[in-house]
Amino acid sequence: MSADSLEDLFVDGLQKLYYTEKQLLDALEELESGSSDESVKEAFSEHRQETQTHVERLEEAFERMDKSAETKQDRVVDAMIEEHEEFTGQNPDEKVLERFNIAAGQKSEHYEIAAYGNLMPLADQLGLEAVADLLEENLREEQEALDELSQIGEEFDYGEIESSA
Repeated sequence: MSADSLEDLFVDGLQKLYYTEKQLLDALEELESGSSDESVKEAFSEHRQETQTHVERLEEAFERMDKSAETKQDRVVDAMIEEHEEFTGQNPDEKVLERFNIAAGQKSEHYEIAAYGNLMPLADQLGLEAVADLLEENLREEQEALDELSQIGEEFDYGEIESSA
């Protein structure tokens, strides 16, 4: 990346966020299928549908800037996905996996919230109000998804997991 301008910084961040949302489409499908609790399955399913909308909004943001919608690898999201694959490769207990999936979803929501929160003021500074509005819509939905996952995590029945203490 050439860091010569605020626009370069913004486009780089937008490309990484676009990559993140596209990667999370597949990851959310895996989280949904790896969950046994219906409320968790439903939360991941709903957020997967929202994530498709987030991808479309980001494509619109690129279009409004007269830029082609391109992804740029984000190693943070790759590491989160790799961490999940490593954990599931250990064939954990179903309820342990359920709790891990909730935490994985919360981590990704926090990351996306930070990314959107960092890009919105850049869009404003660049005079890209319509783009900032699109990012704000995605941000709001990410916050709602985090709230839902946090509620599910708070209500999780830890009594169903064997303690090794």
